[in-house]
Amino acid sequence: MTDALFFDLDGTLIDSEAGILGGIAHTLDVLGHPPLDRAQLLPWIGPPLRDSYETLFDGDRERAEQAVALYRQRYDAGGWREHSVYPGIPELVGALQAAGRRLAVVTSKNEGFARRILESLPFGAAFETVVGASEDGIRRYKRELIAEALARLAITAQQATMIGDRLYDMAGARQHDMRAIGVLWGFGDAAELRAAGADLVVDTPAALHAAIG
Repeated sequence: MTDALFFDLDGTLIDSEAGILGGIAHTLDVLGHPPLDRAQLLPWIGPPLRDSYETLFDGDRERAEQAVALYRQRYDAGGWREHSVYPGIPELVGALQAAGRRLAVVTSKNEGFARRILESLPFGAAFETVVGASEDGIRRYKRELIAEALARLAITAQQATMIGDRLYDMAGARQHDMRAIGVLWGFGDAAELRAAGADLVVDTPAALHAAIG
């Protein structure tokens, strides 16, 4: 049994599609870029936002930074509230906390926003730390975020399990030789998670609880 459990945020603990896609749509509108439909925008949930904007703008970093700033303005004003907690998650977190498990959130979302969201959730206090992307974007990839979480909790990778809904969570864990569990209620699918190195894929919070042991 591993000591610590690292949870992704978007697509794992909360369904944040409305806030994220709404923010992206807002920035594209302000910048005069043609709108993207939901199918085109869903893959943006998971990877660092800066990277997605840079790709969209053909490597134009200045425009990407402008887009990130616009996104943050809208998110700060209320987009961060546009989410819902997945059914079964409060009970899962409560049970893990009662069992004495060390819990952390490890997300590519800006750390300030991630902390604000966790503080608004009734079970947010169960998480020992929240690790997110730094303001300057230097720390934004899952590999780096996991390393930061390990350092904050003063544990080794073999003492932790990464839990998430996208390939980035699984790949980040694999880069640390860490156990990785993929969940299917978020924005990824089983094929994506297994291809990225998931040790196990589960479809409900109850199944995740059983798999954690």
